[in-house]
Amino acid sequence: MNPKHASYDVVIVGGGIYGSSIAWWLTQMAGFDGRILVIEKDPTYAQAATSLTNSCIRQQFSNPTNIAISQFGAEFIHNFQKFMGASDDVPALALQNFGYLYLADTAAQADTLRESQQVQAQLGAGTRHMLRDEIAAAYPFYNLDDILAANHNRVNEGYFDGGTMFDCLRRTARKNGAEYLSDEVVAMTRARTRVESVTLKSGATLSCGLVVNASGTRAAATARMAGLDIPVEARRRYTYIFDAAEPLDRDLPLTIDPSGVHFRTDGRYYMAGGGPDQDPAVDVDDFEADHSLWEEKFWPIIAHRIPQFERIKLVNMWVGHYDYNTLDQNAILGPHPEVSNFVFVNGFSGHGLQQAPAIGRGIAEWIAYGAYRSLDLAPFGVERVLRGEKFLEKAVI
Repeated sequence: MNPKHASYDVVIVGGGIYGSSIAWWLTQMAGFDGRILVIEKDPTYAQAATSLTNSCIRQQFSNPTNIAISQFGAEFIHNFQKFMGASDDVPALALQNFGYLYLADTAAQADTLRESQQVQAQLGAGTRHMLRDEIAAAYPFYNLDDILAANHNRVNEGYFDGGTMFDCLRRTARKNGAEYLSDEVVAMTRARTRVESVTLKSGATLSCGLVVNASGTRAAATARMAGLDIPVEARRRYTYIFDAAEPLDRDLPLTIDPSGVHFRTDGRYYMAGGGPDQDPAVDVDDFEADHSLWEEKFWPIIAHRIPQFERIKLVNMWVGHYDYNTLDQNAILGPHPEVSNFVFVNGFSGHGLQQAPAIGRGIAEWIAYGAYRSLDLAPFGVERVLRGEKFLEKAVI
């Protein structure tokens, strides 16, 4: 398939959840009628973070901007059909509110949870700070010998069908006029402060008014084509699905153990995940699994925290990637100050799917109107990265 035009107002590099969210939101912006081209190198999305995600959303952040982003994400999920135009081919989305449960095993961690709960409560989140006896009363299956406190929220926090959200955003963006192209951007032509064109692997060169870098773990390579640099790299993250010989008598919250391992209810099964102890950058095409990690790391931690899970059977596993921002594990957004038509949407470090509705809307607003209108996303601006100033967020998984 060849591009329909030689010039586009907006070229989006990457057609996953962010490329598609931005494309769809652009079609909703009053007064914007520019040509949109979304370029995706693998239209099967087989190894895309969008496909390999655990598909959860939480209110439990420490930074008010991240909380507001997730609050809109929950609103978007609850009103998905309305947002998408009440089309017959758009299903309703459900949010399974088992909540996240953060466990603290030190006084410092407990203080951080208490402070975060206060911020969340001030913004309307339903987070509850719990001491050991309260945790035991609600969830008697945990081993809490080393635990001091926890935070838990069962309002707008849990699992949703991110795959369906992505499929509908992509289909509706195309229906509304955004063009999708199966190809790969291999070069860009830059003239001082602007990118003038992109060159495709197929050989075509396309003029562009603006380029959006929505290329996930390939974000740094995409930026380098424009002579720019950002601290984003691929990091392996493991997901395990397991069955229990003695299932729990209630939903298992998405439990964040102090070790960093997390586990939750997943239908009739359970899901666990996390990173390896040694967590180096990997090649963007490297999804090789270390199969020893289940026996040596994940299962012992899970069985320690929930003794009822000493007899479990591994059903499935996969390796996905975080597009890991090595500076502060938060999004890098907006135009580069030296290349005004190159826009970053990168570095989500595991927060990406849940933040896509709000951030897709915000970037579309900036493209259409030159400013964020609904939520101020300026704190995520690339300028902070260039200055080496971290976006402070304590609740990073």
